[in-house]
Amino acid sequence: MSRIGKKPIPLPKGVTFKIEGNTVALQGPKGKLETALPQGIRMEQHDGNLVAIRENDSQAAVHGLARALVNNAVEGVTKGWSRDLEIVGIGYRAEMKGKGTVVFSLGYSHPIEYPLPSGIEVAVDPKQTKLTVSGIDRQKVGQVAAEMRSLRPPDPYKNKGVRYAGERLKKKVGKTGAK
Repeated sequence: MSRIGKKPIPLPKGVTFKIEGNTVALQGPKGKLETALPQGIRMEQHDGNLVAIRENDSQAAVHGLARALVNNAVEGVTKGWSRDLEIVGIGYRAEMKGKGTVVFSLGYSHPIEYPLPSGIEVAVDPKQTKLTVSGIDRQKVGQVAAEMRSLRPPDPYKNKGVRYAGERLKKKVGKTGAK
C-alpha cells in the first residue's frame, strides 16, 4: 500500500470540492483549480478529510501521485505557491513591462521579453536582481520559474546567470587552474 496515498488530505475552512467523473474541482480563497485523477483512483470524503482510494493494486504506481496532486491543489487554493529566482551578473537584471511581461537583460545583445501565462504573477524587487514567481497552480509556477532560469542558466565557471534562491553551484576552475 502506498504510504503517501493512504494519508488523508485535510480540507481547511473555506475550501469546497466537487468530484465530477475523474476530475476534482477545488475552490478556495485564492481561486479555483481542477485536477485530473488517473484511471482507477477515486477521492472520497471522510471526517472532513479527502482520501484517495484505488480500485485494485494495478493502480499502485499512481496512488500516491493522485493524492499528491490533489494535496498540491488544496494548498494552492488556500496559500498559493511561489518560487524565488536570483539574477547574478554585472548588468543582469529583470523588470516588469506592464502587468503581463517580464523583460530580462542577461548579457545578450537584446533584452528578452517573457510573457506571463494566465494565473501567474511575478514580483521584482527594487534592485531588479530578485524575482518571485507566484500562483495557485504548483506545476505552472515551477514551469515558469524553470523557463526563466533557462534563459541564462547558472554558469559553473563565472557563477553568473539566473538561479533558484538558495541553489548551490559547484564552481569549476578554468583552464589555467587545472593541473
